[in-house]
Amino acid sequence: MFSRPPFIARQTYAPRTVTFDLAEAETVVRAAEEILQCYGQVDVLINNAGISYRGNILDTDLSVQRAVMDTNYFGPIALTQDAASKHATQAYFDCLRAEVEQYGLAVTVVSPGYIRTNLSLNAVTGDGSKYGVLDKTTAMGRDPRDVARAVLEAVRRRSKDVVLAGPLPALAVFLRNLWPALFFKIMASRACKEQKP
Repeated sequence: MFSRPPFIARQTYAPRTVTFDLAEAETVVRAAEEILQCYGQVDVLINNAGISYRGNILDTDLSVQRAVMDTNYFGPIALTQDAASKHATQAYFDCLRAEVEQYGLAVTVVSPGYIRTNLSLNAVTGDGSKYGVLDKTTAMGRDPRDVARAVLEAVRRRSKDVVLAGPLPALAVFLRNLWPALFFKIMASRACKEQKP
């Protein structure tokens, strides 16, 4: 997400929504053109599209992996370049932040954790079929309106990296950096539990 430097005068416009499929490169170009036609510029870009995945790597078709990466990684990059899975996106926007800071642009990456949406219902399985189950973690996730307010506040403050998850997911982020061996042991145990019928 980008925001103008605080010292530039701002004009307020009504928000506009442009809907398109990030997995289809040609629609991204058309959407970018439509976005620019709205007001001639982009002050804040929120890349919040994504597709979720439920399956294990060994049983997943490569075409499913590509579809997930097209939506979660390449789609936001293509949109950013025309107007800019999740771990790769974080790294890309960390690099982008460093490159555009000289122009007074801010890049905020928000990791919201679980949100009460249809994400798990629309997730894909290893063979590409729809998962169709509302996960307990998603059902108990944050209210999307609360997340939206937190995102807007993070953009207003020009925050660089924001974790909106509860205490356990937030702890996992720090644990991965401070004690990777323990983090990977916990993740392996969790993966085994999720694969059991």
